[in-house]
Amino acid sequence: MNITLKDGSVLTVEQNSTCYDIAKQISEGLARNAVCAKVNGKLVDLSEPVTEDSSVEIVTLKDKEGLDVYRHTCSHVLAQAVKAVFPTCHLAIGPVIENGFYYDFEFKTPISTEDFSKIEDEMKKIIKADFKIERFELPREEAIKLMKKYNEPYKVELIEDLPEGEHISFYKQGEFTDLCRGPHLPSTGKIKAYRLINIAGAYWRGDEHNKMLTRIYATAFPKKDEMEEYFTRLEEAKKRDHTKLGKELKLFTLLNEGKGFPFFLPNGMVLKNTLIDYWRQLHTRDGYVEVSTPIMLSRSLWETSGHWQHYKENMYTTKVDDEDYAIKPMNCPGGILVYKTEPRSYKDLPIRMGELGLVHRHEKSGQLHGLFRVRCFTQDDAHIFMTPDQITDEIKGVVKLINEVYTLFGFKYYIELSTRPEDSMGSDEDWENATNALRAALDGMGLPYTVNEGDGAFYGPKIDFHLEDSIGRTWQCGTIQLDFQLPQRFELEYVGEDGMKHRPIMVHRVIFGSIERFIGILIEHFAGKFPVWLSPVQVKILSMTDRNEAYVKEVAAKLKEAGLRVECDCRSEKIGKKIRDAQLEKVPYMLVVGDKEEASGSVAVRSRSEGDIGAFTIDNFVTRVKEEIAAKKA
Repeated sequence: MNITLKDGSVLTVEQNSTCYDIAKQISEGLARNAVCAKVNGKLVDLSEPVTEDSSVEIVTLKDKEGLDVYRHTCSHVLAQAVKAVFPTCHLAIGPVIENGFYYDFEFKTPISTEDFSKIEDEMKKIIKADFKIERFELPREEAIKLMKKYNEPYKVELIEDLPEGEHISFYKQGEFTDLCRGPHLPSTGKIKAYRLINIAGAYWRGDEHNKMLTRIYATAFPKKDEMEEYFTRLEEAKKRDHTKLGKELKLFTLLNEGKGFPFFLPNGMVLKNTLIDYWRQLHTRDGYVEVSTPIMLSRSLWETSGHWQHYKENMYTTKVDDEDYAIKPMNCPGGILVYKTEPRSYKDLPIRMGELGLVHRHEKSGQLHGLFRVRCFTQDDAHIFMTPDQITDEIKGVVKLINEVYTLFGFKYYIELSTRPEDSMGSDEDWENATNALRAALDGMGLPYTVNEGDGAFYGPKIDFHLEDSIGRTWQCGTIQLDFQLPQRFELEYVGEDGMKHRPIMVHRVIFGSIERFIGILIEHFAGKFPVWLSPVQVKILSMTDRNEAYVKEVAAKLKEAGLRVECDCRSEKIGKKIRDAQLEKVPYMLVVGDKEEASGSVAVRSRSEGDIGAFTIDNFVTRVKEEIAAKKA
């Protein structure tokens, strides 16, 4: 039997060799580190026999899929431990999530984090016992009987929702059995580092009409030092929490009168407008025109675009003159109407049309989080209308623009190509052509990327940019979506070089994504210490005594005239307190002004990053700061 390995080499093995046997034949070290395997693209247990010529990839903890299997196995250990400590509880589900996993339970009496030590002690015993983890399958009816025997009503419900005739898989470790599709580690003893994190309430199946269950969040890592590093990052993230810093720096507020609708305060508006000014400069340079489209449009438009059928549950609707209207969740249909306002020629294309549009999307209250998950936000949209032969160059242009912006802020990023989802519209041919066009652009630029199957928009495939911040977290912000569908649905046209009418291709793209969310990311990335060009207050002038107030105002007037953003602190407080307060406000520059400085017409400069940097004339200080602003130093 021939096995094709990941590197393309072919290994000959005996018929019905398990994946573990294959790993061992490759190398003893690989077999020791193996977690599971991928046979013809499907994840399976190491104990799975291979019955015919196949492609086989051995998965280790260095692979994301391997770490997911490791953590999911730990979720079963958690479930087994909880059942041992609280025998009357019922099991629900225990999936892997980013950086960890959770398991949902129904308890007869409430538990708290104080119970974690008992549960973790039991988990330690299960891991030490090194139970072999064995998969078995049962027909649907027998599977239901088994779960009823174990008094697991939630498992019964899950099985009953599966098609009749289907075989159901279970995993057994010691005396514990759980419903699961797998795969899993070979034994419980493979788990090395884990920790329970917190408890939350969660409705069964996410439906608020169902019973509220208890969700235990946890994580697991291959090594203890990796886990400690993760929790160190979590502590650092708490210090950088944008909701906390946003309040302290007076950037934005969230009020009960508008849950999910952020209020920007004066400092926050300076920050937001500075980002928008930068956005406009880049787009003017790159040949974009800017438009503004209505915030509310008729139902017929959203039916044509497909949003009414595919996105209505996330839209706010109302009636105007007895006609259904929707507040826009996206800017694209409005941009299309702008395109249609006049005849277009191939000579006009590409048309790069930008819009800073305020969009509204209904998010459940439990999902709202600061500026990261809101119900209204400003999308830095652009829609590019082009001929088919312009696709590659336009995609490359957008990628270069996104790279320029992310590099400026000091973000690393990785790229994901997302393909056709189940809930999509359009022909197979259109989807294949669109996906191949995006793939060709990325390949042509020599950019590494991963493929995220089935995560495209309902109207087309997309390229997503996941940026990494200063403490290693990733955020999905920029996106490029290639759309063959909406130009067809809206019957967009241009007159080609042959004098005939043709259908343009459309690209949807954002760089910040949501300006509000991007501000939240920047707050945490910089820990509130914005670069000088972005800082709402760039310079704070501090008086040593009350008699220096007039000179402070004179200096402030000169700095404002030079275009700097300035505040003065002439309170009757000691200079040490004024400096500490300015440091808490994370102002980039503090100018200390006393009798000596007033007599010499100078200022004593303290830098946020360098500390005391000496005396400057006002002109020299202005020159220094303006050079820093012009360079947009991060």
